[in-house]
Amino acid sequence: MVRVWVVGFGTVGRWLVDAVDSHADRLAARYDAAVSVVGVGNARDGFVYRPDGLDLPALLASTAEGGSLADQPRVDHWASAIDGLRATEADVLVEVTASTAADGEPGLTHISEALERGMPVVTSNKWPVALHGVRLAELARANGVAFRAESTVMSGTPLLSALTRGLAGVVPIALRGILNATANDILTSMAAGQSYDEALAAAQQAGLAERDPSADVDGPDTVAKVMILAALVFGRQLRIEDVVCRGISGVTSSEVAAALADGGRVRHVASLAFSEADGRGAVDARVEPVRLGRDDALAAIDGTTTAVILRADPVGEVTIAGPGAGPELAGQGVFSDLIAVARGAA
Repeated sequence: MVRVWVVGFGTVGRWLVDAVDSHADRLAARYDAAVSVVGVGNARDGFVYRPDGLDLPALLASTAEGGSLADQPRVDHWASAIDGLRATEADVLVEVTASTAADGEPGLTHISEALERGMPVVTSNKWPVALHGVRLAELARANGVAFRAESTVMSGTPLLSALTRGLAGVVPIALRGILNATANDILTSMAAGQSYDEALAAAQQAGLAERDPSADVDGPDTVAKVMILAALVFGRQLRIEDVVCRGISGVTSSEVAAALADGGRVRHVASLAFSEADGRGAVDARVEPVRLGRDDALAAIDGTTTAVILRADPVGEVTIAGPGAGPELAGQGVFSDLIAVARGAA
């Protein structure tokens, strides 16, 4: 039995706990993995723990109605997640809190605590990995444990595992991609004739864009993903200021129409290139609207689809594309990582 802490009990955390509960038989039969959630924490309620496993249906039902984690029967309770982690035992940490771009906290402390104790970590938390990915990966290697962050870049589409494990041994040279589903959906709608404001409003009404869409349309979300790719694929730690960033709010309908007239598209493109193939040379990291020609593979990426094209030696270009938005997809990426870690532990 693999004992799991889940820190962060928002949409993704709840989806994951529900998946662990509802797919228990399939996990055992198909993956030979038995998972028990023994601890759960969030910022509001602190951390609760039961060594023989929490009652997941009761936990989900209670919190869906606004109840506190601390209301669960026969649990030990701490005021903060980190206090609970330091006082209890588990086999895997799933870290799915929302951490800030300023310092990656509170996720950075949670992840570091687990890795330093020799515990595998699965996370969908972007900023700890963006700001400290190289150090966290090195910490995991030093302690001989897994550090998996699939959902941080393309949600449930298996990108990081493909680039770091599926293509193990290649030398990554450069990459380009469309990494924000919301921005891509807005530009796709503009290509269909809507203005920027109309496309944004439609994305907000559909629940794709937040009321404050700045993280998506101004580029910070994509900057974080570029930094994660630099850290985990190229082994190069970037700072936020290392990434040139322009959002899509300034893209005009006339620019979109001009690209269409030539058979191309305007896309919000993330790119990484280094002056030396091993990633140690000067870096050119960008997130910006780009007018793409009709023959560019990224021009065909529409709607909420995301994609990355990696150029590596000796394989050449490898393209990975798939859906990149929604809590279910983010949860699936975490679930997939957890299954991989649980199988290894088993």
